[in-house]
Amino acid sequence: MSKSITSSAALAASERSGEAANAAGAELPAPRPLVPDSEVVARPQRRRFTAEYKLSIIDQADSAQGAGAVGALLRREGLYSSHLATWREQRKQGEFDALTAKKRGPKVFVSPLMKENRALQAANARLTKKLKNAELIIEVQKKVAALLGNPIPNIQIDEEN
Repeated sequence: MSKSITSSAALAASERSGEAANAAGAELPAPRPLVPDSEVVARPQRRRFTAEYKLSIIDQADSAQGAGAVGALLRREGLYSSHLATWREQRKQGEFDALTAKKRGPKVFVSPLMKENRALQAANARLTKKLKNAELIIEVQKKVAALLGNPIPNIQIDEEN
């Protein structure tokens, strides 16, 4: 009961001090939100840990003394105990390369013929576009010449040669 009286008295005193500060011309600070921002990103990113970070966490965990020190370290860094166990096992096996992040998914092998084929297709598409532009310019020139009274004769070009 006295707790509610004390809190209401403190609230009334803070309101009076706020009114006094406002009457003096000072602006009140903006109210802080009670709930932290909980916006969820559209596409979460997988966490990647460098080899140096992994080794430093292992060293800190090994040098931690006292009950709950390792747990406090893991909570502070946002890690799980399985991370620590996996990294220790990799270090024990001498897999320092395994401590670095690796690209996930199947290994992609692109043959030299596929690379050449893609390059030729890109060149073909580029040249086809250039040819269409040139043909469009020639058609416009023919129409302009016809309007000026000096038509350009149609010359058939054999496509096979």
